[in-house]
Amino acid sequence: MGPRVFRWVLHVDLDQFLVAVEVLRRPELAGKPVIVGGRGDPTERAVVSTASYEAREFGVGSGMPLRIAARKVPDAIVLPVDHEAYLEASGHVMETLRGLGMVVEVLGWDEAFLGCDADDPEAVARRVQEAVLAATGLHCSVGIGDNKIRAKIATGFGKPAGVFRLTEQTWFEVMGERPTIDLWGVGSKVSKRLAAHGINTVAHLAAADGDVLVGEFGPRMGAWYGDLGRGRGSAVVDDTPWVARGHSRETTYQRNLTTPEQVEAALRDLVAQVHADTEAEDRPVFRLGLKVRYAPFFTQNSSKKLPAPTRSLGELTAAVLALAAGMEPGREVRLLGVRAEMVMPDGGDPLERTPVRGRI
Repeated sequence: MGPRVFRWVLHVDLDQFLVAVEVLRRPELAGKPVIVGGRGDPTERAVVSTASYEAREFGVGSGMPLRIAARKVPDAIVLPVDHEAYLEASGHVMETLRGLGMVVEVLGWDEAFLGCDADDPEAVARRVQEAVLAATGLHCSVGIGDNKIRAKIATGFGKPAGVFRLTEQTWFEVMGERPTIDLWGVGSKVSKRLAAHGINTVAHLAAADGDVLVGEFGPRMGAWYGDLGRGRGSAVVDDTPWVARGHSRETTYQRNLTTPEQVEAALRDLVAQVHADTEAEDRPVFRLGLKVRYAPFFTQNSSKKLPAPTRSLGELTAAVLALAAGMEPGREVRLLGVRAEMVMPDGGDPLERTPVRGRI
């Protein structure tokens, strides 16, 4: 169908998705503190991919080092990440949603936007929940909004397995006094930058001087954050098949890399993996990114646009090694990552586009 504007946008979010898939395979895990991450070994360097609600009660969250998570919940069941199982389950859910005759925009392997023009969107949301549960055994929460921003944020108020509506009329009543970090698209760094200007709540952001926001974030993002404070956003739902704009590979090393030779060998391996991913899509690379996490836990990112798009492994390797020349000398490295941005099928630059698309 392509992009369409709808009266309502529904955001469907599968509850504790990875854990829920594991519970379907092992019902005895239900109701227990379960953590999914890495290879399931908390003595290794890895992070939490997701945790059951029972584990979250102890302060465990996504992105937390497994070692710390296991320390918080000593009796937790720690399981390895099983990408294939989750992708299969995700595909089943998305096909179920499409089977309802709705426009489905996949946002990630555990979430999607649906377009809805019904007079009773709550009834539609409940029908979605029932269909997903019947077809897959998985529970989901549904946020209802008059645009994507409000639908996405509404979902958090509906969890777990509930339905919540957030609109222009209720935006400030629900969100006004909440901290800016509660907004979709505002992380800890942005919230701190906002706080430096006395902007601490959503209401503060909505009332902020546009010149202040533009001065801090630039003309495009400054205006975007201003709109975000008011809950403004697109109501377009687009079921056009998602096309990856890039591929990333990263590795957390069980022992820190301590020499330039170790770092170079590791980067050559990562570039080869990314090159294989991009070659599988038959698309050249025009931009490369390097992620470095030094011990104990300081992360640095850099990127560069290539002189011309290329599919040459040698050229990609040389470009990444050139980025690596800017690494801090003498510091031990615990993680390296390489990202390749590809030319879009239509020849465009993906970084000039701003759609919200997912991970699948």
